[in-house]
Amino acid sequence: MLLSTMAAEDFNVRPAEVKSIACPDCRTWRRIMGNKVLKIREHCISDKVAEGEKHVMCPGSNQVVIVDIDVRRWQAKQDRLLRYAMPQENRRASRQFYKPLPAPPSPVSRIKAEVTLESTRQSYLAHRKGCTRCVDGQHCTDGGVLARRYVLALNQEPTRRGAREKQERQERRTARKLAEQWPAGRQRQWAKHGGEAVETANNRCAERVPGSVSEFRGTQVPLVPQDVEAHDRRQAELGKQYVQKTSARSAA
Repeated sequence: MLLSTMAAEDFNVRPAEVKSIACPDCRTWRRIMGNKVLKIREHCISDKVAEGEKHVMCPGSNQVVIVDIDVRRWQAKQDRLLRYAMPQENRRASRQFYKPLPAPPSPVSRIKAEVTLESTRQSYLAHRKGCTRCVDGQHCTDGGVLARRYVLALNQEPTRRGAREKQERQERRTARKLAEQWPAGRQRQWAKHGGEAVETANNRCAERVPGSVSEFRGTQVPLVPQDVEAHDRRQAELGKQYVQKTSARSAA
């Protein structure tokens, strides 16, 4: 039996696994025995001999198997078919992609941040403290850059301080104008929504006599129904409906 004449999925000849084959006669998977001469293991057709059926030897037993294929190409093809058959979320790329190493941080002298007199001074002193080449009046490349930056910030400090004081004066002037306008605005609101009459009514606490009418009630509000007879009939109907509902609820 030549393996090249069989389907690739009907046998397994992986070097690290047990060699097996689907018997061409009974179509059951059987082991391939031997090291040099490969043969299909002896087996019977029926798998129910223990249940009382007759033992019938399969014609495919001891059949010689000749490996006439390229095992490496067959294994690569089988691995590819298995990878395509598994779900998409379980697939793994054949090539591993590694995350690149982060770039080294930039020196302090090359970091572009908000330049102030204090920040440049602290950066310069920190560099001088840790640098062995910055001795006395000599500077290294980074030390020279930090020193020039500190001198430039020192020369610009008077202009920066003047602009900051001007901005603070403008903010105080704006706050003072708002403080002056605030009482006048509150007085206009009080005049619009208040007054002596409203204050007197709010502070008054008089006892109400039952059945009396409030002095704040307008003349447009009716005190009695316009049609007294129709009103009485409607009240009588509502009373009957209430009695019927109460009786039905009690009976239930």
